[in-house]
Amino acid sequence: MKVAIMQPYFMPYLGYMSLIKHTDQFILFDVVQFIRHGWIERNRILKQNEGWLYMQVPLIKNGRDILIKDCLIDNSKNWKSKILSQLDIYKKKAPYYYKTVNIVNDIFSHEYSDVVTLNKTALEKISEYLGFYKPLQVFSEMNLSIDEPNAADEWALNICKKLEGGVSNYINPIGGLDFFDRKKYEKEGITIEFQKMKLSSYNQKRESFENGLSILDVMMFNSPEEINVMLDQFELV
Repeated sequence: MKVAIMQPYFMPYLGYMSLIKHTDQFILFDVVQFIRHGWIERNRILKQNEGWLYMQVPLIKNGRDILIKDCLIDNSKNWKSKILSQLDIYKKKAPYYYKTVNIVNDIFSHEYSDVVTLNKTALEKISEYLGFYKPLQVFSEMNLSIDEPNAADEWALNICKKLEGGVSNYINPIGGLDFFDRKKYEKEGITIEFQKMKLSSYNQKRESFENGLSILDVMMFNSPEEINVMLDQFELV
């Protein structure tokens, strides 16, 4: 069984969605400290002219040591309407604007108190649209009793050791190549691999291409079939 474990990102970039597609079990890891100005509550889309801007879910401010699973959404702010308004810039130029906004409206049709539930729902619905739906698991809800990690790279290892069905491969984004100790995983019979995406440009109907934006940007300009070709363009190292 191939497994990936990632923090729950909001409308993440293409590589994140590729990990969901190419693993048998994908776990949203939500029991670590929330880092502000990361990808949990925001992501990037195109600006009106050139460049990009953030679309963001407002969170209720808590202490510095708050865990991701405890991050609550500030629903006193009309954040859904603001994000939909930000997506209006795609209306005149993106061929899949209406299909993409319909998915966002479907996601936003539910009420959310916490950001993890919002992100889980969004990831599942986007995956379904792209043709590889699978239910995602949230670590804090799994009631999985794991060994206490002695180092940061052992969280994933200790989770994999406790999963039913046996884990043959653990896949992580390429950014973790120097972070993980392969020998720890090999000792437990688990092959750890790092996904290196080959991100290709697509027509954003402007002069300069903005790379690595939210999956929503990709969906605006490409069909599900075209997106799946992009999702398959990677190598494991």
